[in-house]
Amino acid sequence: MEGIPEFLKEMADCLWAWPTIILLLGTHILLTIRLRFPQRYIFKAISLSVKSDKGSHGDVSQFGALATSLAATIGTGNIVGVGTAIALGGPGAVLWCWITGILGIATKYSEGLLAIKYRVKTSNGMMLGGPMYALERGLKSKWLAVLFCFFTIWAATGIGCSVQSNALSTLLAEPGTFTEGGIPTWISGLVLAFLVALVIIFGVKGIANVCTILVPFMALFYVIGCLIILGINHEVLGQTIRLICTSAFTPEAAGGGFVGTTIMMTARFGIARGLFSNESGLGSAPIVAAAAQTRNPVRQALVSSTATFWDTVVVCAITGLVLVSSIIAHPDITYSDGGKLTSMAFSKIPMVGRIVLDVGLLTFAFSTILGWSYYAERALEYLAGKKFIPIFRLLWVVCVYIGAVANLTAIWYFADSMNALMAIPNLIALILLSGVAVKETKKYLWTKGHLDDEDSDEIPTIK
Repeated sequence: MEGIPEFLKEMADCLWAWPTIILLLGTHILLTIRLRFPQRYIFKAISLSVKSDKGSHGDVSQFGALATSLAATIGTGNIVGVGTAIALGGPGAVLWCWITGILGIATKYSEGLLAIKYRVKTSNGMMLGGPMYALERGLKSKWLAVLFCFFTIWAATGIGCSVQSNALSTLLAEPGTFTEGGIPTWISGLVLAFLVALVIIFGVKGIANVCTILVPFMALFYVIGCLIILGINHEVLGQTIRLICTSAFTPEAAGGGFVGTTIMMTARFGIARGLFSNESGLGSAPIVAAAAQTRNPVRQALVSSTATFWDTVVVCAITGLVLVSSIIAHPDITYSDGGKLTSMAFSKIPMVGRIVLDVGLLTFAFSTILGWSYYAERALEYLAGKKFIPIFRLLWVVCVYIGAVANLTAIWYFADSMNALMAIPNLIALILLSGVAVKETKKYLWTKGHLDDEDSDEIPTIK
């Protein structure tokens, strides 16, 4: 039994090694080129994301689908994950993370497009979609669709639920965080499980409604807090940017308290954390994108692409600037552990630092649990129908509590592995169906004046 965590760690390290990173990054580059750099439409996409496409088919608004996607995507990895990348790869990892986010916009665009193109509806009008339907209907590969759903359920239970509740309860248990003696994990676990149950019982509409309110608040609060910290560190901000840029290609230039790295290490950890953070290519976000009210696949594809922009290009980049500037301003921060590095960097800032970190972790973890519950639910429905959904929701709430009170080292590594495995079928669909994405983009986006056209394809109804 003692060897299980070590085995799972080795498996996770193997699955998240260079072959997977190259496959994901290669897909980003391929789709960026084939789709003629959809990143150039990002401001149009942001504009569309806050507009209601009333009268269109779907269960939730485009913004509701985007908010749910962001809720699942913007998690503790955006804070602690960036710290881990810097600790292991040096400050240059921030630039590689940012570049990965820019390229990942094209992949998230393609995922959203295929989600709408191949979505189906139930007899009661509920929309279902995601990589499993693109694999089944687009590639006629049912077995790959089943594998994707299987891996998604396990990944969601671990990294989207138990690990998040554990991070949250651990934070609340620290003395002085919110109470002088800390909050026992069993109490925070019960409260969190109750709050999650209140939301997921209402399904996608309940989750989307909560995320529509929570996501803008948590993102705005965190970004403003980080900007205040950057203002405090303004004297070293120029040095910070130069260090990040130069050490991305010449890591020995890092100096200070940073660990010694190579260019390969810097690129690997920066790219890996960027890919892991924004989830472009993992196949999670298109599951909720399929429920959006949109008149054609390209409109939702554009809206979906903004998730990667906000997650990595904005939130992760700002976190990286905060951490590196804080380390420069306070040379005594030399921890090689990402979590400790993040905690110390934020705690060095009087008044606002710790508040920003704690509230950010709390809201990010809670929102991730909600978003991933929907992903797992849809994967289960694809495999076994709706009859097990009530049981699943109960088990999900139980997992929230168990995660809050248990030691999850082994579960973290297992979930990491499932996360990588669920990406493989999705990437196959993205690459082999890239021609479909090009065709739809040409029809609605590259042809002037057609972005507002209604999709003439009828959405098939399933039993």
